[in-house]
Amino acid sequence: MDPMIRKLRFRLLAWLHRSRSGPILFVKKFSYKDVKRATDGFHRIVYSNSHGAAYKANFEGGEVALVKEARAFDEGKESFYREVQFLGRLHHRHLLALRGFSTGQKRLLVFDNIENGSLKEHFNDPLRTPLNWKARLQIAVGVAAALEYLLLFSNPPVYHVSISSSNIMLDENFTAKLSDVGLLSSIGTYVQMPHSSCSEECMDQECGNIVYQLGVLILELITGQSSEQGGTDLIQWVQGSRLSSSIHMMIDPDLGNNYDARELKKLLVVARLCIKSKSNPKFPVSQVFRFLQKKVHIPRD
Repeated sequence: MDPMIRKLRFRLLAWLHRSRSGPILFVKKFSYKDVKRATDGFHRIVYSNSHGAAYKANFEGGEVALVKEARAFDEGKESFYREVQFLGRLHHRHLLALRGFSTGQKRLLVFDNIENGSLKEHFNDPLRTPLNWKARLQIAVGVAAALEYLLLFSNPPVYHVSISSSNIMLDENFTAKLSDVGLLSSIGTYVQMPHSSCSEECMDQECGNIVYQLGVLILELITGQSSEQGGTDLIQWVQGSRLSSSIHMMIDPDLGNNYDARELKKLLVVARLCIKSKSNPKFPVSQVFRFLQKKVHIPRD
């Protein structure tokens, strides 16, 4: 297809989407060659999952970005452009902002700066300064805030969310940025639910799974262990009857004694509630967010 026709077609799709969904932002198209160079030939892998790999990109001029493959959209250009435009409209302090896209041998999404890398890197790299207790609390609250936005204030609500230390990015101020979200549901279909039904849907299995992932992340923040390397052990521990007597053995040694014991216990209660949500989605993410903000009473489980 002629490049000019392709550009006009993309703009038409964007205009049609805007006419249905309100104002949207046009996003930049990056040269595939530039993206490939910035990722060292797609070798700077940050994380990888069933939807594709994510790469660290160092562009000329010193810009650092996260580049994600969009394998789910390999077959249809229109669905890829729809994803690009939707992600371009999402705006939240704790979501990694979409800067643009690129097409070539791979379909790619280019996100904002990840100056301080991923949370997992901070857990695994002994050369990095350990995150203090306050920073960990802020990460938990920030991720919960992003989830509330995605499930309650996005139209349509976003149910394709993956939460792990690998895909939570930290900017130059160590603000947590959730990077793996999209229109696709966990079964690979587009979510077409009306916004008005979201509060009811937040009690379903999809939301229960999202809250469960948040619980696992909280355990990672407390213990400094990656769920990818011992998630089952972490979950068994937080569900165990001897939780209180074993806290001192599980807390991240990098924290030493520099944490608030009362805050720790409350955080563990929240983690347990979240873990239970996988099989019994009793607590919507908005309530979990309020728990973390200490604005409502945390129920005893």
